[in-house]
Amino acid sequence: MDQTTLFLFIAATFVVAGFVKGVIGLGLPTIAVGILGVVMAPAQAAALLVIPNLVTNSWQLSGPKFKAIALRLWPMLAGTCLGTWAGAGLLEKAKDGSATLWLGIALVLYALVGLKAAKLRVPAAHEGWLGPVVGVLTGVSTAATGVFVLPAVPYLQALGFEKEELVQALGLSFIVSTVALAFGLVGAGALDWTIAGASLLALLPALAGMGVGQAIRQRISAATFKLCFFAGLLALGCYLVLRTMG
Repeated sequence: MDQTTLFLFIAATFVVAGFVKGVIGLGLPTIAVGILGVVMAPAQAAALLVIPNLVTNSWQLSGPKFKAIALRLWPMLAGTCLGTWAGAGLLEKAKDGSATLWLGIALVLYALVGLKAAKLRVPAAHEGWLGPVVGVLTGVSTAATGVFVLPAVPYLQALGFEKEELVQALGLSFIVSTVALAFGLVGAGALDWTIAGASLLALLPALAGMGVGQAIRQRISAATFKLCFFAGLLALGCYLVLRTMG
């Protein structure tokens, strides 16, 4: 693949990934790492995603309840950092794709439960201990796959946030995961100034796709958003499974 074709391939990947993220609040790293894995190593793809992840997730944070959400989620976020740093180097060493396969299977199962309208709820009394556990597991999963979704996304959805609150919570969780992963990638030698420059360029198509996706999300009802949310998770999970299996 020549340089021009590679550039267009990467740009198109970020437009699609940004669009999905704009509609359901997640999916940028899942789609981008999966597709870019065709032409580069997973650690390189994750490094390329650092700036688009930081900026697009920051875009999701606007809203009147950000402070309350941050105070509620800090135990999980602290656990995410610890888990990611503890698993530093796993992504660089990943060769057989088994972590990505299990991630995809878990996403499919969770999405099917959600589409059947099963309501998972975390009692407030359990958030104090369950949040850090979920954070650590999410961190290790992030370190191994470059994707931030499990088990953080089911946990956040089970906290009973409203549509826009959930989008804010997802954005905050993904920002913390991105920063923690970036430190791990720097330590593993997968993220340097050259890759950071390329990551900055990848931001433009990601923002373009996300802008269109957000415009659609703002025009749909809470019920439709929920359907799109779980259908999106199902599609992402199936994609990861099929890609890993060949």
